[in-house]
Amino acid sequence: MRELNENEFDGAIAQGYTLIDFSAEWCGPCKALLPTIQKLAGEYSGKISVYSVDIDKTQSIALKSGVMSVPTLILYKDGRAVERVVGMVSESALRKKIDAALS
Repeated sequence: MRELNENEFDGAIAQGYTLIDFSAEWCGPCKALLPTIQKLAGEYSGKISVYSVDIDKTQSIALKSGVMSVPTLILYKDGRAVERVVGMVSESALRKKIDAALS
């Protein structure tokens, strides 16, 4: 899962489905959620692009995206946010949200 910078963000979310993991190095729940996100990235490969954004390195993206706390996951479709999950969430709950957005 690649980390996006400010120059890449808009292009990364422009087409198709893109899941962005907004997190921070100091965030315990972010680190706990990372293996789940990586697992789902593999399972949904070809359907969803998955990237991370470090809110400390790219504060402007976090502000523009309305991210107030981490972890925050936002699923975009063609540049528009279609689903948002804030806080620690189970794999099954995250999978349900992704599946609902894809159908």
